[in-house]
Amino acid sequence: MNILNALSEILFVAFAIMTVLGACLAVRRVVMLMHTVLGLAVCMMGIAGLYFFLGSMFLSMMQVLIYIGALCVVLVFGIMISYTPKEINRMGITGKHMYLALTACILVCIPMGILIIQSDWHAVTTVPSGEIGPLGSMLLYQYCMAFELISVILLIGIVGSIILSRGGHVADDSVPVSVEDH
Repeated sequence: MNILNALSEILFVAFAIMTVLGACLAVRRVVMLMHTVLGLAVCMMGIAGLYFFLGSMFLSMMQVLIYIGALCVVLVFGIMISYTPKEINRMGITGKHMYLALTACILVCIPMGILIIQSDWHAVTTVPSGEIGPLGSMLLYQYCMAFELISVILLIGIVGSIILSRGGHVADDSVPVSVEDH
């Protein structure tokens, strides 16, 4: 095994560990929401590194710009207007809601695990000479399902952050609309 192959494997493992540790930090018990956003940023940076490692510089840069640059900034603004950690501790998930959350988690994780195990994983062909046109064609025709699933996951994250920032209520008539209502 030559030194470049060893370095390549070390780099891949480092990006994979960075992704998993960032994801674990993002989904752990939320006491400080800024730690969650930091975990999300680390996870997305690991994914961008994996894209870079696989030879897709464009997707890597878009990952950094869109997810780390835009999404994390939006989440930080959402955190600035959300509840304090003491208010979050008082509104913990208990009783019936815990069982519903656990059931939803099981109903999602088991089918996804089966799909992951049964999938035929293969590498994406690299874009010749760094041209963007063939990459766009590949995203729109060959890999459009993965592209759309990423956008759906982003939409779910945005809707979830909006619901969390409103305290679980989608529409609240008691919130004043303007400054004169105070």
